[in-house]
Amino acid sequence: MKDNRLTGWVRAIVILCGLALIAVLFVPMWQIQLSAPQYPEGLVLLIYPNALGGNVDIINGLNHYIGMRTLHANDFIEFTILPYIIGFFAAISILTGVLNRKKLLTILTVLFIVFAVVAMVDFWRWEYNYGHDLNPEAAIVVPGMAYQPPLIGYKQLLNFGAYSIPDIGGWIFIVVALLLTSTSVFEIIKTKKLKVIKSTVITNKPTTVLVSALLMFMLLASCNAGPQPLQLAKDNCDFCQMTIGDARFGAEIVTAKGKVFKFDDMHCILAYLKSGILDEKDIKDIYLVDFSGTHELKNRKEMYLLKSDKLRSPMGGNIAAFSSKDSLNSVNNTFKGDEIQWDNIKTKLSF
Repeated sequence: MKDNRLTGWVRAIVILCGLALIAVLFVPMWQIQLSAPQYPEGLVLLIYPNALGGNVDIINGLNHYIGMRTLHANDFIEFTILPYIIGFFAAISILTGVLNRKKLLTILTVLFIVFAVVAMVDFWRWEYNYGHDLNPEAAIVVPGMAYQPPLIGYKQLLNFGAYSIPDIGGWIFIVVALLLTSTSVFEIIKTKKLKVIKSTVITNKPTTVLVSALLMFMLLASCNAGPQPLQLAKDNCDFCQMTIGDARFGAEIVTAKGKVFKFDDMHCILAYLKSGILDEKDIKDIYLVDFSGTHELKNRKEMYLLKSDKLRSPMGGNIAAFSSKDSLNSVNNTFKGDEIQWDNIKTKLSF
């Protein structure tokens, strides 16, 4: 019986996971943020275990115009059964810690991971149905257009940017999954008495497992936090709303949350930054298209800038970015301009 008992600190973590799941019942689990020029303050849809919150009425009004069904909690059976499922896992977690049994921890972990996968698949199915099952007699019909939000991350839907991420309850679920998995693996390793792993993992019991869980959590939180390729004739500039048609002058802002704003011209990205719509502290990185070569997006800190009226960029910024000084000098032989620094670029342009 002794071999089937949990380590003391593992018991404490499992019980703590159960208490954390109880808290999930009272906070939003997921959020979908919507941004557009006509809604600079943004709209948000909050998904609780048993209800919808946020700007539901405004979003339903917009959905009506494009033929999407309106959102009502009563239409989803998930909102009826989900609180019971969460309560079940909370109770089993606490019971596992109290009864002090490794087998219960293993069963709990497997069931929790299976539930998490099924829940995400169901969420994707829900988004797909609402984004594709459109009323053909809607006021606004765009042939071939679907309005499915992203499962996680950012997606452009007409002039709306949709950003989908876990909310407080969702992050609690992720941390609980990581902790249950980590503690289960730890107990399996301990039981098998693998000498090599035992010397590196068991010796540093809570520290190694918790640090690993924290690193996995940070990795998940930072997903999609990079630039996205510009899709010519499809993506719209987030400032002027013109369709991006010239890859040579494009730029992007990536926020700390991984949201991506796309621009067709240096003038537009500078004007957007100057407008104050986006708080500077929320900006993770700014990327500029390399004028030469394959026009890749690269961090603006690595780029050299050339301003010349002969460049004739889409919105009159007439600034091109280069990943090397040699490339800039080569183009400068043709367009005859001045090298300019990012830090003083705003003073060189009028808005």
